[in-house]
Amino acid sequence: MSTLISTWSAGATTLGSWTTLNTPVVAESLALVGHDYVCLDQQHGIVNDDSLVASLIAVAAGGAAPLVRVSANEAGLISKALDSGAEGVIVPLVNDGSDAERAVRSCRYPPRGDRSIGPIRTAGSGRTRTFAEGTCIVMAESVSAVDNIDDICSVPGVDAVYVGPADLAASLGVPPALGVVPGVHAEAIAKILDACARHDIVAGIHCGTTQQVIECAEMGFRMITISTDTQLLSTAAAGRFGEVRSAMASNS
Repeated sequence: MSTLISTWSAGATTLGSWTTLNTPVVAESLALVGHDYVCLDQQHGIVNDDSLVASLIAVAAGGAAPLVRVSANEAGLISKALDSGAEGVIVPLVNDGSDAERAVRSCRYPPRGDRSIGPIRTAGSGRTRTFAEGTCIVMAESVSAVDNIDDICSVPGVDAVYVGPADLAASLGVPPALGVVPGVHAEAIAKILDACARHDIVAGIHCGTTQQVIECAEMGFRMITISTDTQLLSTAAAGRFGEVRSAMASNS
């Protein structure tokens, strides 16, 4: 059983970070902070195959569960991430039960799935070659996903449903945003949360502020991404730059 599933089974909420940069040292630094998981983004980030294994090793060494958001719901991409040592995958654009079934089967070995056997690294360590099956986290980020959320949650093997709030907002015709925005956005997310609760599936979401994290935890989300490396870098850099400019201006 993966560390994330063990934590969720105990009823706890996991807090994670996202890395979009092609830099294992950054991934390790995020893990060392104490995040429960660090996700390497191969969909919108620049984490490429050349640095994937090194970044997975770095995250695991830092004490966090290493996850990969694959670029598409394709068996080859999912198996490569898992064989490389990811504890689980986050699969984008899962719009219905059929999409969810395809994601699950790509994570599971026969007879439960179609994953080819080739464990180059065991999830998280690489010390032994095992047949561990990866945590399957599917993304709900469209009107279609909301309409079909019960079918998605009914698929055996779906471990969590992760809300992509920005893409969901765009699909609903409202400005992209992280967290939960009042109105149709909040209503759609409430439907996802309700379905996850009925089917005993963990619900996850991407947040941009501390307040959003608190609100989402209170709503029932148990997998919450609280930061992204580029966001942290730009916020810290802007803060330090502002402090220095202000100090220099007051001394002149």
